[in-house]
Amino acid sequence: MPGDDEHSDRPQSDSVPSQSGETPEENASEDEENFARMLEASLAPRVYREGDAVEGTLVAIGPEVAFINVGGKGEATIDLEELVDPDSDVQVKVGDTLKAIVVSTVGGLKLSHKLARGAATRQRLVDAFHAGLPVEGRVEKAIKGGYEVRIGGQRAFCPISQMNTAFTADPSVHLGHVYTFRIVECKDDGKEVVVSRRVLLQEEEAKTAETIRREAVPGAVLHGRVASVLAYGAFVELGGGVQGLLHVSEMSWSRVESPADLVRPGDAITVKVLKVDGGKISLGLKQLQASPWSTAAEKYTLHRMLSGKVTRVAEFGAFIELEPGIEALAHVSTFAPTGKRDGWKAMVPPGASVRVEILSVDSERQRIGVAVKEAAEEGEPSASSAYQNQPIEGFGSLADKLRAAMRPTKE
Repeated sequence: MPGDDEHSDRPQSDSVPSQSGETPEENASEDEENFARMLEASLAPRVYREGDAVEGTLVAIGPEVAFINVGGKGEATIDLEELVDPDSDVQVKVGDTLKAIVVSTVGGLKLSHKLARGAATRQRLVDAFHAGLPVEGRVEKAIKGGYEVRIGGQRAFCPISQMNTAFTADPSVHLGHVYTFRIVECKDDGKEVVVSRRVLLQEEEAKTAETIRREAVPGAVLHGRVASVLAYGAFVELGGGVQGLLHVSEMSWSRVESPADLVRPGDAITVKVLKVDGGKISLGLKQLQASPWSTAAEKYTLHRMLSGKVTRVAEFGAFIELEPGIEALAHVSTFAPTGKRDGWKAMVPPGASVRVEILSVDSERQRIGVAVKEAAEEGEPSASSAYQNQPIEGFGSLADKLRAAMRPTKE
C-alpha cells in the first residue's frame, strides 16, 4: 500500500524509547557518570589506620629511613634499621616490593617491616599473620615440645624444631633471647599463635646462598669458615649453606701430609675460587701466597750443590724437597750402579737428608732434575737456606704462617 511504502522510507529516530522507558542518550550519560565516580574513587588517597597491613614499592633509601610508595599522594616511611642485617648492610634495594604494617599516621604514614614486641596486640598479631610480617618475641621458657614466646603481652608457642635450622641439643641456650619470628598459625582471634624462627633463617640463608653463587666465579676471593676436615681436604662454608672443597693439594705449595695439620673446623679462612662445575665449587689457598717457583730459575742454577730432604721414592726415582713448595726429581738413571736390583733406593730412604747437584731447571713446568751425590752431614743447611743464608723453617712454623694468611683481612 502507498501508505506503507511512505512509512518504510522514513528514517528511524535514534531517540526511540527503550523498553525501560529510557533513550540511548540517557543510558550513555548514566554510564559516563558511573565511570567518572569510579575513577575519582580510585584516585582518591586511601585512608590508613594503625594496624593496617600494606604493600608498597621501595622508592628511595635515606640515611635513617626508607621511602615506600603505597599508592597515596605522599610516601610512607620505614626506619632503615628494620631493613639491615646484623652487619648493618641494607638487605633491600629500590624497586623491591615490601609488606609492612601501619604503626603511626601522625605527621605522615609510618610503617614497620616487623611487629615489635611493644606494639603487639591480638589484633595486630592477626594482621601480621595475614600480611606475613615478622614479629619480635622473647623466649620465656622451655615447655613440652618447644618454647613459650612472649610477643608483647601475648603468649605464642614455638615448636623446638622451628627454633633453629640446626638441631638444638640444649634447649636452654635460647632462653631469654629476643628473636624475630614468623607467625605460621593464628587461631581464635589471636589467642592461639604458633611462630617459627626457622622459616626466617631459611629465607635469609637462601638470599645469602644466591649472593654467594653469583660471586663464586673463577678468580674470586671469598671469606669463609672451615666446616669439616677430611683426609683429602677441607670443606669451607662460604655462607648461606654454600660450601666449597679446598683440596689438600691446593692448601700449600709445600707437600701437606694431612689437612688437619693446617686447618681445623671453625677456622676463619680466605680462599680463591678455582673452578665452578654445576653446584661444585673448587677452592685454593696456596694461590693467595707467593709461588716459590717464581724465583726458582734464579735460585737453582745448573751444577749448584745443595742439600735437600727425601720426601718419597718411586720406581723411576726419588723426590727431594729443596724448600717448601719446591721438589726436585733424582731420576733412577742418575744413580751409580750398585749391582743389586733397586740398590739405589738404599741411598735415599724417605726422610733422609742428601746432597744434590742441579742438572736441569724448568720453572714453567715446575720441574727440577738433580743427581744425588752423598748423604748430607748432620746439621748441614738445606738448599734454600744455603741460597738465602737463613735457616729454613720447620713445618710447624709454616703452618703458623699459613694460618696467619688464612685470616680474613679487614676492609
